[in-house]
Amino acid sequence: MCGITASIVLPRVRSVNGSYGKEERKSVNGTASTNGHGDGNVDTEHNNGSNGINNHLDTHSSIDTNGIHTHTIETLTTQLRASIATINHRGPDESGIWISPDTNIALGHCRLSINDLSPSGSQPLTSDDGQIHAVVNGEIYDYDRLRNICATEHGYKFNGESDSQLVVALYKIHGAPAFFEHLRGEFAFVLYDGREGRERVIAGRDRFGIKPLVWTVVDGRLLMAAEAKAFLPMGWKPEWDVGAIVDGGWMMDERTLFKGVKKVLPGHFMEVTEDRGVETRKYWDAEYEDKTKVETRSIDEMVLGVRERLVESIRLRLRADVPVGVYLSGGIDSSAVAGIVTQLAKENNVKIGSQAPSTRVACFSVRFPEESGYDESSVAARTAEWLGVEVQKRDVDEASLARDFADTAYHCEHHHFDLNCVAKFALSTLPREHGVKVVLTGEGADEHFAGYSYFTPDFLREPDLSQPDSLLTSNSKLRESTFRSVDAEIKALFQNIGATQHEDLPASEALADANGSVMPATLVLWHPTTQIFAPWIRELKAYEALDCRDTVMASLAPEARAKMRSSWHPMHSAQYMWNKSSLANVLLSCLGDRTEMAHSIEARTPFLDHHLTEYVNKLPPSVKLAYSPVKDDEQNEQGPLWKNAGSALQSLKEKWILREAVRPYITDELYKRRKNPFLAPTRWPTGGPLHRLFKRLLTREAVEALGFLDYAVVEEALERAYNLKGDTRAFRTLVYVAAWVTLGERFGVKRANKEDWLKENRTKAASQPFTNGAYSKVSI
Repeated sequence: MCGITASIVLPRVRSVNGSYGKEERKSVNGTASTNGHGDGNVDTEHNNGSNGINNHLDTHSSIDTNGIHTHTIETLTTQLRASIATINHRGPDESGIWISPDTNIALGHCRLSINDLSPSGSQPLTSDDGQIHAVVNGEIYDYDRLRNICATEHGYKFNGESDSQLVVALYKIHGAPAFFEHLRGEFAFVLYDGREGRERVIAGRDRFGIKPLVWTVVDGRLLMAAEAKAFLPMGWKPEWDVGAIVDGGWMMDERTLFKGVKKVLPGHFMEVTEDRGVETRKYWDAEYEDKTKVETRSIDEMVLGVRERLVESIRLRLRADVPVGVYLSGGIDSSAVAGIVTQLAKENNVKIGSQAPSTRVACFSVRFPEESGYDESSVAARTAEWLGVEVQKRDVDEASLARDFADTAYHCEHHHFDLNCVAKFALSTLPREHGVKVVLTGEGADEHFAGYSYFTPDFLREPDLSQPDSLLTSNSKLRESTFRSVDAEIKALFQNIGATQHEDLPASEALADANGSVMPATLVLWHPTTQIFAPWIRELKAYEALDCRDTVMASLAPEARAKMRSSWHPMHSAQYMWNKSSLANVLLSCLGDRTEMAHSIEARTPFLDHHLTEYVNKLPPSVKLAYSPVKDDEQNEQGPLWKNAGSALQSLKEKWILREAVRPYITDELYKRRKNPFLAPTRWPTGGPLHRLFKRLLTREAVEALGFLDYAVVEEALERAYNLKGDTRAFRTLVYVAAWVTLGERFGVKRANKEDWLKENRTKAASQPFTNGAYSKVSI
């Protein structure tokens, strides 16, 4: 686990449109320069060596024949060290850099020591023949088996015990994309292959986007890093990507809040070669069973299949040379993880990281004020007592939310509609205080086992033909009446918790591919309407009839849209859309890696093991969401979300098969308890710490300095959020805007304006990236 950064000279390739003639530097965003920096032609001939810094002779800056600044060892070393320092929170234990002799490739790394604490675990990594170099962020699991295969069957010589070395070894043995098939875990890496005739850079990201990897272009160099702030010492001048903010693209596709800064998408890798330039290729995607295929497995067989794969996933994630703990909430997911860890230690003698099996599992929980109605710490405490584990609680009140807000926004690098990310930021200070570097979490269970109420309308939209004997499939009247009731109930529920009310717009042609799914509309429930944006934005023709649902659909691969239209059950289509957007760009970001690594905490997500998810994706919808009307004698306290839920929503038991699979490891209370999303309170007193924070941040000067907001709307939201009624939707508006203001000030982001927007979009229209199924030419 670590922070990584890289600086790579862009190759000279022919034009993307296939024309011949003058050789030109391929631009990564469709323009000849990014952030105001010109592109030139820099020689990209590679001179291989295992120690680029020692072998390089020229240590002076120079200008090439095209008038472009070229980097030397000295300047690159300074830049990389400063870049690594900005993300030192990701790896405070040590750092290192590697620069090729010709300075075309520069790799930087800061280390959080988890596996192999010795110097042999240091990075950047070098292959056994000295020709392949890499920086790796994350964890590769099933290490012992894979290492043995590499060593005994392929003769690879490892020089340490770090799991990260597997990335280099497997690449050398199998090449790309084949080696991705063997990588199990969460990872992001940049790898340079310097072998003669094979020179290339490979930059890859794990299947779900657990680990971040972003890129941009400055001075003719492709920059890559775990966080955008690492680009600042390398000459990046931040600007707002107004389009990505307005249409929600930052959450749906490769864009971020910053112009010219893109993500490597989950399940994808970038490949940079001299002859083909920069390409993005997909190596993995989620798949679901055809909705007409009848399920032949028994319920018991499917339950056992889930249990075995989950236990194995957790067992693999207990491997570490440091102590391992668990983030424990009042829900079934994290409680199941804690229960399985406890049993593996007690009954199977499995070590908990570096700790003996007899050690009590260390668990960590958030405690909101009890009167807020959002506190689940008492449920977590009862679970901990039943399991016999230790639980440490971090109290999160209004004062701490106000204190940590700005730092959270800075580390997350995007806005969020709720203060739960600030609570997660606070929680992540706790493990370190108790000597723990690694925690297991429950992220990914709701996404794959249909834990969110968002999935219920699409579950009911069509019969589950894989289970023809199930009650809702065999009784169409019951299913259709339940669908109508659920649709109304869930709209009321969203309104109660402050979801945005977008205009009802006619369905576009693109939405036809969603096959009626409500998920595109659901995904924009937390996105602000155009009314918050500056008049010059609202007046643009491009946003006259903005429908952010189209952004959702445009982000999906054509082959996935075809399956949604014809072969996937609507609920599975909804899960696919959610996982490609909210999971990857919100839950695993501001509620995952960014707030955890802000405090040098590595979080591991056993529910996102692809061996488990691939099995779960092939299960029938009806074993994930089960029709189970609640009897009067089964009613019990279910949390704030369910207080106003109607009988139709209550009749559908989310994560049914997961409940059965983890039944031996959890309490009766949790087995019966409904899903409650991890949200923070939104009602706080006038004049309190949060109100004072927002008044301090959201001045006319600060808001107008962003350039893309209407201050009058923000001012009105500040009034409505703190009047007697306490408008929840207005409060969420304040949370968005305060994050933008914080980022603008801390990053020094240039004020957005109409002229730049028009210029940028004229350029985009003239140069669109070429795409072809599994890979695309990256328009640089």
